[in-house]
Amino acid sequence: MSEIPEDLLYSDDHEWVRLDGNVAIIGISHHAQDQLGDVVYLGDFPDVGSSVEKGDAMGVIESVKATSDVFAPLSGKLLEFNSDLIEAPELVNSDPYGEGWIARMKISDKSEIEDLLDADKYEDLVD
Repeated sequence: MSEIPEDLLYSDDHEWVRLDGNVAIIGISHHAQDQLGDVVYLGDFPDVGSSVEKGDAMGVIESVKATSDVFAPLSGKLLEFNSDLIEAPELVNSDPYGEGWIARMKISDKSEIEDLLDADKYEDLVD
């Protein structure tokens, strides 16, 4: 289970969440980036300060194989997008749980955290 960090939570749409108080750092899982292949572009993000609802598309990720939406795993206010991904989208492939993070948001409804999967449940989903 080394490709599914235990300290993160996961959505059914293959986004991961690292909680830091009321702030969620969001990225896509190793499984998702592996299925996409080499990521070549991330963009179409809403403006920083915008509110998004859980399940809303909050950006686009393009790879050599496919284009997919990045979905908000929680509702909240967007604080930041990882500007490093503009010049180096391949960070999503090489370090999906670190330098390849996609967004930070202030959580507006903490009860939604209960809908996310722990590492064991996420592993069951992707197996």
